[in-house]
Amino acid sequence: MALTLYNIKKWYKMVTGKSVLHVNQDIGKCFSTTEVKGYYNNLTDKVRMQPELLGTDALPKIALENGKEVIFPVAIFQYGLGAYDLYLMTGDEQYREKFLQCVEWTSDHQEPTGAWKNFSHIYPDHPYGAMAQGEAISLLVRAYISTGISKYLEQAKMSIDFMIKPVSEGGTAIYRDNELILLEYTHKPAVMNGWIFALFGIYDYVLATQDEGKYKETMLQTIETLKKYLPRFSNSFWSMYDLDGHYASPFYHHLHVAQMQALYQLTQQDIFNEYAKRWENEYRNPIKKGTAFLIKAFQKIIERNNA
Repeated sequence: MALTLYNIKKWYKMVTGKSVLHVNQDIGKCFSTTEVKGYYNNLTDKVRMQPELLGTDALPKIALENGKEVIFPVAIFQYGLGAYDLYLMTGDEQYREKFLQCVEWTSDHQEPTGAWKNFSHIYPDHPYGAMAQGEAISLLVRAYISTGISKYLEQAKMSIDFMIKPVSEGGTAIYRDNELILLEYTHKPAVMNGWIFALFGIYDYVLATQDEGKYKETMLQTIETLKKYLPRFSNSFWSMYDLDGHYASPFYHHLHVAQMQALYQLTQQDIFNEYAKRWENEYRNPIKKGTAFLIKAFQKIIERNNA
């Protein structure tokens, strides 16, 4: 499929900060390391850029290349997490109401396996992903904390159980020796931001339940694996989007910085602070940022022309 006007517009919106799918996501503004409160990345602009949804029953949708609008579970999870943060920050009940609407959709649309078909619109044969599972867990755990309804915590546990099943068994994880990799796309190499969003979900469940068994062990296992793979998510001047050789766009590079900052605060492990500082310095360097942008744009054009 050749490069299209749709994709040019999509990339322009992303670069200029006008895409609701690619809003600024710096480090979260009201999270805690001792209890579940705000989210670890700042998703509040997901809500601020769609104010028309407040005070209604409408939930966020995304537009496909053919103009059709579809439900995208991750968009709902992120909108709900952003609304919850805004509620914590302002006390405005309209944000809590929207948060709970997103929670109810999430609860009602979980499959009996514990999963959500996140990528049905683009990868019908590979609809599941660890990032979606993790963000749903984070939303459901906050719903449990906010309402005391135990169903939400039970559904969060179901989501983890699905997420950590091997891909060969229908889940979203790869186990290799002592490694645990969480896959945003089950048919592609690991994507770093998606892996970390999945990890945040497990962290939330462990923090909320004070689990000292299977789930804490799983969390520690994937943290150690991520640390091992960080050099592969980096090169001499920029971060990589995935393990398939794709450079991060400036948006994703900035997101990687924020995720490293959050992981450092949550774990107090120096490696995350080191990568946060390194990548932040690279982001501020106009030559490195410009070079990465050009490489990323070239990769996108080649991919579209070869699709």
